[in-house]
Amino acid sequence: MSSLINKDEYVHYSPKPVLPESGDIIELIIPHECAGMRLDQALARLLPDWSRNRLQTWMLEKRINVDGGKAIPKQKLWGGEKIRVEPSHHSAESAYIAEAIPLNIVYEDDVLMVINKPAGLVVHPGSGNWQGTMLNALLHHAAHLSTIPRAGIVHRLDKDTSGLLVVAKTLEAQTSLVRQLQKHTVTREYLALVLGNVSVDGWVNAPVGRHPVQRTKMAVTAGGKEARTDYRVVEKFDGCTLLQCNLETGRTHQIRVHMHSIGHPLAGDPVYGGKPKKVPQETGKLIASFSRQALHALRLELSHPQHGKRMTWEAALPEDMRELLLTLRQYRDRNSFLLNPSI
Repeated sequence: MSSLINKDEYVHYSPKPVLPESGDIIELIIPHECAGMRLDQALARLLPDWSRNRLQTWMLEKRINVDGGKAIPKQKLWGGEKIRVEPSHHSAESAYIAEAIPLNIVYEDDVLMVINKPAGLVVHPGSGNWQGTMLNALLHHAAHLSTIPRAGIVHRLDKDTSGLLVVAKTLEAQTSLVRQLQKHTVTREYLALVLGNVSVDGWVNAPVGRHPVQRTKMAVTAGGKEARTDYRVVEKFDGCTLLQCNLETGRTHQIRVHMHSIGHPLAGDPVYGGKPKKVPQETGKLIASFSRQALHALRLELSHPQHGKRMTWEAALPEDMRELLLTLRQYRDRNSFLLNPSI
């Protein structure tokens, strides 16, 4: 599809607010009213739906040409030049579209839904993940969520963390859930397999903020936000420990950062993890082969926004973590027997 604008029509030209689809070609003729302008100035005037920075980027990408030749932002125009533009939308502009992505809905009513998110699914569109997210799936499942900020999402799980999270279906429910999260009255329990032998229950009460050097990471830092994670030992293996972690706050990467800060990073964590030390070779290989952080949002409890009753949901461990724990258990029990055959 292409559109042609000539100098006689320019006075009456008023671009529609809806952007053309990516790949649609725009063809126009520079009106004589723009004579003497620089190309980037004239295009900013003729194509107000796009910023001057975007238009300049398209010139660098050779998506704009003048009379069939190279477009130079600062070149002077005489009027009458033929311009050809091949738009390329920034991915963020098409992030909020419905996509037929399956959702594992544990519970749903008129005001909220609870979803068991699989590992690998991004919750909200962002850099590098503009489509194929849980938000896109939510818009397909319930189109009216497009009228609610973030499609009703009130808290997130990392891409490679599995388990439960709640989504609001009305503005009132979203406000209620956000306030509950702020007051720390939402119970969120996780199962985390960490490296090393954790002998007793405990907690980490340390602020979490952006890493001072590696800006894509989080860290325990004095300038961070208040964060507390309580943990309880569930099961011990050779060189690693299964913990139940309770969040009192919900900072980005909180459990991963907190456990790393006390020397017990999550097994399989590609960002904050490490290699298991002083463990049987077969155990070390098993943990090293696990492709994500071993973290699962097991249990969620909150007050229903409509009637106020406390409600609780649980999600069984996904197959990959279940298999990992089963194999670790078998290694541990076999090694215990070899060391103590009388058991």
